[in-house]
Amino acid sequence: MSVFDHPEFDNHEHVSFYHDEKAGLSAIIAVHNTNLGPALGGCRMWPYINSAEALTDVLRLSKGMTYKSAMANLELGGGKSVIIGDPRKAKTTEMMTAMGRFVDSFNGSYFTAEDSGIAVTDLQTMAKQSDYIAGVNAKYHVAGEVPDGNPAPSTAYGVFVGLRATVEQALGQGLDGISVAIQGMGHVGYRLAQHLKQAGARLYVTDIFPEGVNKAVEELGATAVAPEEIYNLDVDVIAPCALGASINDETLPTIKAKVIAGAANNQLAREEMGDLLRQRGILYAPDYVINAGGVIDIFHQRMPESSDEKMRAHIEQIGVTLKEIYSRADDEQAPTNRVANIIAEERFQSKG
Repeated sequence: MSVFDHPEFDNHEHVSFYHDEKAGLSAIIAVHNTNLGPALGGCRMWPYINSAEALTDVLRLSKGMTYKSAMANLELGGGKSVIIGDPRKAKTTEMMTAMGRFVDSFNGSYFTAEDSGIAVTDLQTMAKQSDYIAGVNAKYHVAGEVPDGNPAPSTAYGVFVGLRATVEQALGQGLDGISVAIQGMGHVGYRLAQHLKQAGARLYVTDIFPEGVNKAVEELGATAVAPEEIYNLDVDVIAPCALGASINDETLPTIKAKVIAGAANNQLAREEMGDLLRQRGILYAPDYVINAGGVIDIFHQRMPESSDEKMRAHIEQIGVTLKEIYSRADDEQAPTNRVANIIAEERFQSKG
């Protein structure tokens, strides 16, 4: 099947496959749209079953980055890169060096940054081969800590702000006493749990890897839940913070929560899920809106003049943007994901 015939292909500007046998690298970069500026999107390393699965992921993720940047009021387009392989077993310095050369071949039309399976040290290796690696010269931190280039704290804070705004909209109250089930205890999910604990929420957590779950139980008083049970819980909020398509035909009928607000990209298995959520009275925070803290962080790191405070204030606008979406969705009796798409398209398509 041609890339052009792929169901996730949506007028992408550039899709490139790269294989370096000596370095053990098989990767794909997809640039979706650059109307607002150069494409920005993280590099993800994951043990995809095959290249078809990796292509589906990179096409969806790159498109999501276009919409994310538009909704975050950034002069950036959307792109993404994926590396096929297990980051815990297959990653090498030679592989990251080769990935840096691959990114550099786009000549600045695509910038990459950290994502699942990729650390700041990996980006530093890539940066020896390319000037188009973001997150290696960080100057600002959302919490005023020493910046290390990891955008996860900003992503987590943005999701926290957005989750709080969504709970206020749906339940008419703050987070104290609210029950939240978090799927995924990685860099973002765990930090989100910390924010929620501080705000008085009750936490239920799961992950396919036990380390983060055990840490959340010990340090945050969270309740551990089996991965297959997380969507069945009688909780107020579900926060998907792992891989996409977790809201699907299998999980949706079991959801009892009235809010879905998390960090994962492409949470809905298909757009129609938004209609079904609305019909069931579940308020969904569009993923690329609520999880934009990381790309906002990277944008500010590239600005010649910014600050911790300016970056934090920009991230806090996520809550305002979500409430604007909810208001328009109510006025138009439309699902929130479709309303967010319309607003984003109005922004980036007008610049084409």
